[in-house]
Amino acid sequence: MPTGPQIILTLKVLVVTVTALLALSLVALAMKKPRLHGQINTVFFALTMLTVLCFEGFLQVVNVSELFTPEARHALHVHLYFSVPSTLLLPVMMATGKMHRRRLHIGFGLLFVTLWSGTVITGLGLPH
Repeated sequence: MPTGPQIILTLKVLVVTVTALLALSLVALAMKKPRLHGQINTVFFALTMLTVLCFEGFLQVVNVSELFTPEARHALHVHLYFSVPSTLLLPVMMATGKMHRRRLHIGFGLLFVTLWSGTVITGLGLPH
């Protein structure tokens, strides 16, 4: 059974990894390679959803209050204020991108980047 600090450290590594993919997808856009942007974002989407599903599944099986200090539970709660809405936006982002709804995709993209920034900041700030 992993400890609370091990879980938090794993989440931090995953957040940094998928954030690097997001940055690469934005570089692809800057290089005027929208297809590469979409391919990278598909991997970003899959890894992020897999992480969320695994983490949520784990939390349903394990008593979280036993693994985390009150400080860590509070920090994780704040982190979820950003990560849950950004995760819910991912399917919308994928759909608008695949349908070539550029304005809608960009609008949701700006909201997503804002929420994802909060996810990264609060995720990396989690105590472990």
